[in-house]
Amino acid sequence: MLKTFAELSTPLVADACVRLGVGLRAAPAGVGAVVPGSRIAGRVLPARHYGSVDVFLEAYGAAGQGDVLVIDNGGRTDEACVGDLAVLEARAAGVAGLVVWGLHRDTSELVEIGLPVFSYGSLPLGPVRLDAREPEALVTARFGPHLVGSEDVVFGDADGVLFVPAARVDEVVETAAGIARTERAQAERIRSGETLRRQTAFDDYLARRAADPSYGFRQHLRRIGGAIEE
Repeated sequence: MLKTFAELSTPLVADACVRLGVGLRAAPAGVGAVVPGSRIAGRVLPARHYGSVDVFLEAYGAAGQGDVLVIDNGGRTDEACVGDLAVLEARAAGVAGLVVWGLHRDTSELVEIGLPVFSYGSLPLGPVRLDAREPEALVTARFGPHLVGSEDVVFGDADGVLFVPAARVDEVVETAAGIARTERAQAERIRSGETLRRQTAFDDYLARRAADPSYGFRQHLRRIGGAIEE
């Protein structure tokens, strides 16, 4: 999946979801890579954290090669729920990376390990609590307002993190690649001196909108085969 995502980005995947009518599920703003430039893509391996690393170790036992551990720590900012040992063990289990709805620690060690980790940021404090475990601990993970599980794929890069239903991921990726080709061609034409306004027949759009206020720019782009917004 990461190889498939190599030439794409989360903005392109988001635009493809909009075009196809696939519900957008983005991680809250602020979730980013520990190592700038890291990218992640793979099946969601969900785990809810209750104060102990044991839930991660149990999740690794069911991991498939290339899965991404998605950790629900409720977005807490008073504790770091994952560190170097959990990440090393993830790599040993064939996990492609971790996405944390919360904080991490052992930043220097995580950089050295090199496995992609996305979180809100770092904190030296580990958990001092131990909460009751829910039956869904290894079935689904909450991430912001979204609930994700093994029937989802997660994508992450410098712009953030997105979740896409696995059943729709092939068409989403194909559509995202098409949008990428269109946008790259448009960018090259701008660099060559052909403005975006000219490429998108913007004066024609303004005239059509004046005659029909319901005529939107996205409708116009679809008519002329352009891309900017979805």
